[in-house]
Amino acid sequence: MKFIFEHSVEGKKAFRLEELDVPLSQIDFPQYLLRDVPPELPQVSELDIVRHYTQLEKLNHSVDSGFYPLGSCTMKYNPFINDETASYAGFSKIHPYEEEDSVQGALELMYNLQQSLCEITGMDAITLQPAAGAHGELTGMLIIRKYLLDNGFKNKTKVIVPDSAHGTNPASAKMAGFDIVQVKSDEHGLVDIQDLKMNMTDEVAAIMLTNPNTLGIFEKNICEIQKIAHEKNALLYYDGANLNAIMGKVRPGDMGFDVVHLNLHKTFSTPHGMGGPGSGPVGVKKHLSPYLPKPVVEMDIDGRYYFNNDMPLSIGKVRSFYGNFSVMVRAYTYILMMGKDGLRRASELAVLNANYMRVKLSKSFKISHENICKHEFVINGSALKEYGVKTLDFVKMLLDNGIHPPTVYFPLIVEEAMMIEPTETENKETLDNTIKVFEDILKVAKTDPQKLHDAPFNTPVRRLDETKATKDLKVRYSIKE
Repeated sequence: MKFIFEHSVEGKKAFRLEELDVPLSQIDFPQYLLRDVPPELPQVSELDIVRHYTQLEKLNHSVDSGFYPLGSCTMKYNPFINDETASYAGFSKIHPYEEEDSVQGALELMYNLQQSLCEITGMDAITLQPAAGAHGELTGMLIIRKYLLDNGFKNKTKVIVPDSAHGTNPASAKMAGFDIVQVKSDEHGLVDIQDLKMNMTDEVAAIMLTNPNTLGIFEKNICEIQKIAHEKNALLYYDGANLNAIMGKVRPGDMGFDVVHLNLHKTFSTPHGMGGPGSGPVGVKKHLSPYLPKPVVEMDIDGRYYFNNDMPLSIGKVRSFYGNFSVMVRAYTYILMMGKDGLRRASELAVLNANYMRVKLSKSFKISHENICKHEFVINGSALKEYGVKTLDFVKMLLDNGIHPPTVYFPLIVEEAMMIEPTETENKETLDNTIKVFEDILKVAKTDPQKLHDAPFNTPVRRLDETKATKDLKVRYSIKE
């Protein structure tokens, strides 16, 4: 397929400006703001543009076009009603700098969303500012850091991160100024309690947990873990990447967590959007609420909604404006549409689908841990080496069958890992077809391994040199003379 620049023809335009019917005015811009040469934009018609990007869209794999079992990412279907609500003029045609009195409806939605998320998580207060999950992690750790410093715990410089934690946890804690201490998993895929106790010193500021963890296993010892943390005046941080497994069934706040971040673009069915926009709200218990980023949406005694900037202990603003509002609208629509029972049912079906696939695939593949999983499970693909292929080769052939690969080579504690999360929105027919495709590719691996090395065959682009793509990435198109 051609680049849009390759459709360019001198003189073509996709627009037409009417004759100027007001006096011409000259605006004097500072010279440093002006280009020396015109931008190298393609000269194309409107039809050229529409056809190019329509064809380009068809080349992408999305939840709308096929199965997308990306572990720990919760690629669930996004109902169109979410987009319809977000397109209402009262939401789509407002500006963040408008006076509060002119956007009371939007503020009311944000306030109600905060309250809903508090109820779902068992937290006391929520900020909607963070733009994504990892941003929420960083925000949560900055809150923990300031709270501990303000309360005289200047020696708390370490954060414990299990080897089964979500992959961004160590980086977020490090960026917040902490040193990382890793604790291992036991034979059941759970946090090794003895190793945790050994590393639980007075210097520990917090424990970061994903529950269920990235193996898809629920940390059944969570009450003991929170006790170990709190006895040392450490806080317990909940990574909400896997909330879709427990939504409506159990709340992080009731498990003893002090801080939680959520992923609205995962759990609450908003678009992942090729890297954005996302939304990573952070919830805290009451003792941490003064430290939330400001402003927070609140309601006065007269029922008027406003941004509260009077927060002297706040860590400050963590994002321009107040977060990604359109994502909030979509998430709140989903919560209202599903209701309490619907959210619980979604989690139940997510767990059912994952365990159905786990049991079926366990007949042909080695599952990392045989425990009943929650919303996802991990295949240990080390046996593929016997046939001269790797996990990467295996998943490339999934593409030829219209299935997006699962998360691979993570978690790091599983050799040749494939992390599969079917979500609740997939039906049994899709799951059965995927199971059959996995089994068929395994047969090919045993009989014709070279075919897997050469896959994919049916995609717009064949197998890429991923090392070269990483180290020699070209993101700018050069117009040839």
